Amino acid sequence: MTLIRSISGIRGTIGGAPGEGLSPLDVVCYTAAFGMLMRERSGKATPKLVLGRDARLSGSMVADLVRGTLVGLGFEVIDLGLATTPTVEMAVPGEGADAGIILTASHNPKQWNALKLLNSKGEFISAADGAEVLRIAETDAYRFAEVDQLGSVRTDNTWTKKHIDAILQLDLVDAKAIAARKFKVVVDAVNSVGGVAVPQLLEALGVEVVTLYCEPTGHFPHNPEPLPEHLTDLIAEVTKHKAHLGISVDHDVDRLALVCEDGSLFGEEYTLVACADHVLAHRPGDTVSNLSSTRALNDVAERHGRKRHASAVGEVNVVELMRQVHAPIGGEGNGGVILSELHYGRDALVGIALFLTLLAKRGGTCSELRRSYPDYFISKNKIALEPGMDVQGIVDAMQARHASKPHSMVDGLRIEFGNTWVHLRRSNTEPIIRVYAEAPTMEQADGLAQRILSELGELSAVAAKSR
Repeated sequence: MTLIRSISGIRGTIGGAPGEGLSPLDVVCYTAAFGMLMRERSGKATPKLVLGRDARLSGSMVADLVRGTLVGLGFEVIDLGLATTPTVEMAVPGEGADAGIILTASHNPKQWNALKLLNSKGEFISAADGAEVLRIAETDAYRFAEVDQLGSVRTDNTWTKKHIDAILQLDLVDAKAIAARKFKVVVDAVNSVGGVAVPQLLEALGVEVVTLYCEPTGHFPHNPEPLPEHLTDLIAEVTKHKAHLGISVDHDVDRLALVCEDGSLFGEEYTLVACADHVLAHRPGDTVSNLSSTRALNDVAERHGRKRHASAVGEVNVVELMRQVHAPIGGEGNGGVILSELHYGRDALVGIALFLTLLAKRGGTCSELRRSYPDYFISKNKIALEPGMDVQGIVDAMQARHASKPHSMVDGLRIEFGNTWVHLRRSNTEPIIRVYAEAPTMEQADGLAQRILSELGELSAVAAKSR
């Protein structure tokens, strides 16, 4: 059993003893802690919170616990039921709510669930607020409402349509051009909420939809993370139906992966690249992605006379930097697209609409569009942390070794080697150091990663001797 308490939310495996897995007691505890903070922040006797969930098997049980706890705190709960993460993010400000909770473990397997916590803007709470939630939970510093001040629950199943309507109203989305291409698209939604929302969006855009695993039963037919090794069924369906495109989304629809008409992968890293290519052609401003995302975004930004700014890893960090530089689009290399004029959150639905508009207007096939972008390959590696290891000292020593190279220490250490780079950072959730390297070929990327791993091993050995 696993329970991970972090400043960005609470996630864990269902079952087990309290504090060891995401038990009902843990759900109540952390919901109450978050509710206390948001109630105090709002200054209202009856604050308002939007709740939504993905289709995983534990969702209904966890939702019951969350609703009951919030009613006990005096909240008006607006329950969207099955809803994508970006839909909940839009509904929070749309309802004038004071907070939001999304019940989803995103790409994690079926035994996982999580409470993702949103502020009144419909954005993930800050690190400071996350730390305060943990403090309240650890000290049992919550107080429930008296009987006459108990809250209430109302259901609202209109927000998926409202979300889609908002996307259709964007002038960056050309529904007529998309419909004119008579696209046929296969959708793999891993039997979660994307099976409802994605076909609904595509039909509104005049696209012929072939559904694959689109029943929101929570029984996942394959590993839900949209990685190449999990997309074999989608690839087969795209070629079988002679479709123009295949779409894969994770459970809560904030990540988007694409399959080309010939069965080749567009590449999760390139979802943002293509969407940014379209947006930067029509909006002023630069773009943002995190330090572990492909440099292809740099190249596309330069084509438009713009820059790519690099943030620390994490959606909240990307959003903060997007606001600072007034970026119209940003995101992460895991297929996460953030369009600031819609809302500040990763949104596969708007990513689909932007991509199809670009494909419709550019002409040609999906694979031809992919070949218009430079090829880069990322090698992803990790090393386990030994007890007592001075991680920061090792990173500092690595920085000193490569001080003559362009580098960033915003989040761990990223070093530039011409048209290649390496990024090493300590994981927030596991006792490991992640080492990512990118180069024009996979062989070069793996070689660079192994070189850096070897250097880290040398520095670790030196540090161990000095202890």
